[in-house]
Amino acid sequence: MLDNVPHIKAYWIMLGIPMAQLALSYGANDVDGTVVEERIYHDAGATTPQAVERSELLRWIRDAGRIPVERDTIYNVLWSEDAQAQASCSTDAEAATTS
Repeated sequence: MLDNVPHIKAYWIMLGIPMAQLALSYGANDVDGTVVEERIYHDAGATTPQAVERSELLRWIRDAGRIPVERDTIYNVLWSEDAQAQASCSTDAEAATTS
């Protein structure tokens, strides 16, 4: 991964689900979450779903061989399926906020 770019997004609405999953395999670490209503790409002709349930998004991430982690807009971990990752990310976030 690029040393000066901490997060790379794979926007599934634009890329399509298989390509977003492939992007996760090549270093992307952010898949845009559940979207309430997307219009821009679909008005331009996108054929991907306009919205997705959280459970479906989690399944796509798992199917790509990754561990789903929910983060806020500044990448603080809110939830993770991996308790160990949750603990280490929480410790990192606490260290970052106390520094």
